[in-house]
Amino acid sequence: MSTPALSRVERLLGADGLAQLAQARVILFGVGGVGGWCAEALVRSGIGHLTIVDPDCVDVTNINRQLPATTRTVGRPKVEVLRERLLEINPLCSIQALQERYTAGADFQLGSYDAIVDAIDSLTDKANLILEASACPGAFFSSMGAACKMDPTKVRVGEFFAVRGCPLGAALRKRLRKNGTLPAKKFLCVYDEEVLPNRGPELDPGPGKAIANGTLAPITGIFGFTLAGLVIRHIAGKSL
Repeated sequence: MSTPALSRVERLLGADGLAQLAQARVILFGVGGVGGWCAEALVRSGIGHLTIVDPDCVDVTNINRQLPATTRTVGRPKVEVLRERLLEINPLCSIQALQERYTAGADFQLGSYDAIVDAIDSLTDKANLILEASACPGAFFSSMGAACKMDPTKVRVGEFFAVRGCPLGAALRKRLRKNGTLPAKKFLCVYDEEVLPNRGPELDPGPGKAIANGTLAPITGIFGFTLAGLVIRHIAGKSL
């Protein structure tokens, strides 16, 4: 549906492209440093149905890079904070917020979505999501590691098996091959070959995480916006 708030989107994509976005169903796993920015870009661009999935609450250490994190939201579920913000941007958007963790065997009905976006950190969960999502009819897009980076010009997009210089991507491919399980189809990833050392003191990584790496909002933001751009191009491109 055309509205004044989306007039610049319609100007670029046309009425048919805007209609495709309004009808699209997208599910996003992880709304932290990368996923929060992705969610906002999708809603500002006219996506009509968005499901956001994340088990975590806002922590003070998230404030440097995560969209839902402010001094007022510490302690609240990230998906609840983000849903409130997204509905302020576009009250017509259907937004489902699930404070849950993606795990193997969890039923998120992925086959019902036009696009599935992976912005989660856990190596095990990420590998399982890659296998499930790549077997679904909808498009699948994944974020590789966005930590330990400073140069925004080095952010890239590439097919999963063509990603180079990313420790997370290498670890995922190694795990999948070792288990004898490969993605059912090719999919695009956002990645960056730059890997800088951590120079500050060690930090508590939090529950379920092996290490707390240094991160910057400009990089996580570019990762998230790039993911959103891939989704929008895939969906609206059908009408261009």
